[in-house]
Amino acid sequence: MIGEEEMGMQASEQRARLVAIIPAYNEERHIGSVVLRARAHVDAVVVVDDGSTDATARIAEAGGAVVVRHERNQGKGAALNTGLQEAREMDASSVVLLDADGQHFPGEMPAVLAPILNGEADIVVGSRYVSTENGVESGVPLHRVMGHRAFTALTNLTSGVQVSDSQSGFRALSGRALRTLNFSSEGFSVESEMQFLAGELGLRVVEVPITADYAGKSKRPVLQHGMMVLNGVLRLVGQYRPLLFFGVPGAIILLVGLGWGVWVVELYRRYSGLAVGYA
Repeated sequence: MIGEEEMGMQASEQRARLVAIIPAYNEERHIGSVVLRARAHVDAVVVVDDGSTDATARIAEAGGAVVVRHERNQGKGAALNTGLQEAREMDASSVVLLDADGQHFPGEMPAVLAPILNGEADIVVGSRYVSTENGVESGVPLHRVMGHRAFTALTNLTSGVQVSDSQSGFRALSGRALRTLNFSSEGFSVESEMQFLAGELGLRVVEVPITADYAGKSKRPVLQHGMMVLNGVLRLVGQYRPLLFFGVPGAIILLVGLGWGVWVVELYRRYSGLAVGYA
């Protein structure tokens, strides 16, 4: 028999309009505090436990989140797809996305949601760089700043949508974006894919400044994480911009081949013999 408290929670979830989606994988250290702080600003918090082997799901449930579990780890993109589907079933009018590792400050959620609620945007990117040139004010270590800048430049160039922080996981989506977005990326390039989709679907993108906490140790080496993101972004370019993906390398190879051919002809002119190795 369902108790009154549980019935009240279910009713609250059914009429939820603002929903926070938190993808999580082995984040038992931080997920409880993130959920509790996020609940102060939205009607419901959805945690997608992406195949965690620790107590992430149990702690999130204890904190009052709606937990959806993946049997195995499928990646951040798949976790966000699951969370978005859950938000649609809750009839959410808009959603806010944030990471489970404590890097983001849930207290900044109203600022991230504001352009959505004011009807000014379909996607709001919480940027660590929109209000500063070097990222120091946002608490981002220098080596991460360099990586973020490189990936942002690549994503901006290839997607045609300009932002200052393409890798930020702190975002908000309008009802229109919630209904139309579906990600093919499995890993951490899902934020970059959002830019490609925004261009394809004509979604309005706005940025607001946020801060970030990098006091904790990263679960993955920075270089390994960077290579995973780079691989994902290049896959996106091949998927959404195939002419650019194949055309640029093809043009470079063609120019190199023509140059080598000219050199072979020049060697033949000088020595009246074919340079077979160069040819």
